Amino acid sequence: MNIIQKHIHALLEKDQRLDGRKFDELRKNISIEYGISPKSAEGSAKVRLGNTEVVAGIKFEVITPYPDQPDKGTIMAGVELLPLSSPEFESGPPNIRSVELARAVVDRGLRESGAIDFKSLCIKKEEKAWAVVIDVYSMNDEGNLADAIGLCALAALKDAKFPKYDEKNQKVVYEERTNKGLTLKELPIPITIVKIKDKILVDPILEEEEAADSRLTVTTLEDGRVCAMQKGGKEPLTAEEVDKMIELSIKKGKELRKVLEKSSKEK
Repeated sequence: MNIIQKHIHALLEKDQRLDGRKFDELRKNISIEYGISPKSAEGSAKVRLGNTEVVAGIKFEVITPYPDQPDKGTIMAGVELLPLSSPEFESGPPNIRSVELARAVVDRGLRESGAIDFKSLCIKKEEKAWAVVIDVYSMNDEGNLADAIGLCALAALKDAKFPKYDEKNQKVVYEERTNKGLTLKELPIPITIVKIKDKILVDPILEEEEAADSRLTVTTLEDGRVCAMQKGGKEPLTAEEVDKMIELSIKKGKELRKVLEKSSKEK
């Protein structure tokens, strides 16, 4: 245990956090910017969660539908943890953390929530469908990349507009953007909570993540339904602790959803 972790433990004994927030308080400086890369992506966004910053881009590709889903399109999610965002990240193939964030937070949250109607992505049954490619990149890691990445992916999807599809020549004309966007039926919002000793903290900063015994990311919908969960950390959680974390995630998810909806109206 290093000096900072000892200091965090000492503060928690006094019911205090390193940055002065309450245990159940999100960082105040949360912002969403839309359309940051209009030339290279069909949809894009940047999210700042405190000093944690991520960007996301959306590309549309035409694929052959999967045999078991002949009338549906799909999504593909990727997360790249760039070395410029943290000395802990290295160039090369996706590591375990980036795969976890892509699959368990972005992909699972969108699929299990039913946020996107995959049938609406079908161009011609058994022959052509849209694949929505979601790429998220970390720009600065000051803790809780999971929530920032989940929120940024949603913002980029809200910003996305389909490119023109040339039926005659059977190709996508990326230079011509339509006015048709994706209809998101749900807004799955992830909230990450950590346990340090016997304390439960919402929206951990980097030092709190490093000191955490357990981590739980809970993705919820507007009506409070849970659509995804991802556990991390070496220590177990009791049923009571999981219940408390879910309750907090529902409450804080509503707060982040308001930020997303407000920023969408202002864009």
